[in-house]
Amino acid sequence: MASLPVIDAHHHVWDLAVRDQDWITGEELAPIRRTFTLADLEPEARAAGVAATVLVQTVTVAEETPEFLALADGNDLVAAVVGWTDLTAPHIADALARLRSLPGGGRLKGIRHQVQGEPDPEWLLRPDVLRGLRAVAAAGLVYDLIVLPHQLPAAVRAAALVPELTFVLDHAGKPPVARRTTRPWADGVRALAALPNTVCKLSGLVTEADPRSWTVEDLRPYADTVIDAFGPDRVMFGSDWPVCRLAAGYADVLDATRELTGRLGEDGQRSVLAGTARRVYRLEEPPV
Repeated sequence: MASLPVIDAHHHVWDLAVRDQDWITGEELAPIRRTFTLADLEPEARAAGVAATVLVQTVTVAEETPEFLALADGNDLVAAVVGWTDLTAPHIADALARLRSLPGGGRLKGIRHQVQGEPDPEWLLRPDVLRGLRAVAAAGLVYDLIVLPHQLPAAVRAAALVPELTFVLDHAGKPPVARRTTRPWADGVRALAALPNTVCKLSGLVTEADPRSWTVEDLRPYADTVIDAFGPDRVMFGSDWPVCRLAAGYADVLDATRELTGRLGEDGQRSVLAGTARRVYRLEEPPV
């Protein structure tokens, strides 16, 4: 299975000389409080056999998305960008059209907002947010959900209210791996998976586990819950690099994903490792 094509559906870059990443605070996150660029990523991704990646926003700053599109423009590794724009803005459709018109704008495939940082657990259900989500769908983009387990019920309702939009659950909804519990997280994941316009990233699990002592078996109950709920055709691999470096190297994360999906057989593993991401983010087939 190591020879199957791989698309990394979730990674980041940031340059602290351009702007601060104010979420990187405290001793626990100190190892990643430095600049990470595509030049840092590419050797690790290529060595792991990754053919293409999806670059995902990190901060709610309007300038970041045009920068990411410019990075992706002409880059043969970054095939898609999930950016940020204000979902609540009255002229969100115009903002999305402007982003699509920029250099690299054709690689804008999705939008994300740090819902996990919103104090209102039902932020996704605000009328102005729902209007913004409908605009994202009308623009032909997907919406990446970065939520905590207690926010999953609102995510389920939002996905039901905007059935024309594909919702991508990042990091499997951030399950409590370190606490070795599954509920109520698993109930929320299954409810979301019951809606046909949802998919899930098998990503971010190593940093939800104990970063110093995690094992593949620690991750398995959560990976199995996601795979059984969504099915391999609606699950995609993401490294969450460089955040994953808090717990594991790039190759370690990919190897763990291969082990966690080994029971699916070649067709199922092919979907998780590349096929789902290619379809959901509408990526071009690589040249033969």
